[in-house]
Amino acid sequence: MTEATSPSPDDLSDDHAFAAWAADQAGEVLLQVRAESGLEGKELKDAGDAAAQELLARLLAEHRPDDAVLSEEATDDKARLDASRVWIIDPLDGTREFSEPPRDDWAVHVALWEATADGGELTAGAVAQPALGETFNTGAPSAIPPRTSERPRIAVSRTRPPAFVQALAAEIDAELVPMGSAGVKVMSVVRDVADAYVHAGGQYQWDNAAPVAVARAAGLHCSRVDGSPLVYNEDDTSLPDLIVCRPELADQIIDFVKRHGTD
Repeated sequence: MTEATSPSPDDLSDDHAFAAWAADQAGEVLLQVRAESGLEGKELKDAGDAAAQELLARLLAEHRPDDAVLSEEATDDKARLDASRVWIIDPLDGTREFSEPPRDDWAVHVALWEATADGGELTAGAVAQPALGETFNTGAPSAIPPRTSERPRIAVSRTRPPAFVQALAAEIDAELVPMGSAGVKVMSVVRDVADAYVHAGGQYQWDNAAPVAVARAAGLHCSRVDGSPLVYNEDDTSLPDLIVCRPELADQIIDFVKRHGTD
């Protein structure tokens, strides 16, 4: 397995750059696993998860040894609840898509949560889409261009689009755009491939922490589906619903959910 490339001093001193560098390194390992392992299906998914988790855990232990970590692929150490800095990571978001070459709609998530006087906040994050050769991060926020589509576009699951999102699309005359992982859906709004991502089918903190950090830095609206704040480093790792969208669409979407719910 390829070793991580040596970080620059800037990569180590700046949390934004470190998040992007770490996500890049995990992405390179995942591309190598995909290309060289000869595995398929569940075996490829498991190998990717394990390789990316091992690398990210090692980089964090080496370069951020005093910080806590919450990862999808590791036991939840509740010491994080008393920590002032917690890295929230998903080493491979979209294992199904990863296991179906040449699909590119899978990602690596690396986010930093820091305690504040009134709770805590995401302060840095990166989402790598290795098969696209792109890493989006809070240190160099994307500039969201004016909307290029006449109808709003809503990113949805390619296998199980929720019925309430279909009803929302009908009400606001939106087009549904199917794609893979949660991180990819959020980045699709950052990239002007979609205008909104609305989800209420169940997620965890690692599924959306890094994407939300990147989306917020780009100036997008990010909230729970009822408009309340997204809160991280909670004891319960479940964070089942969210909206990420262009600011001008937020009120319409939240109003729809309040009137119709998500069933």
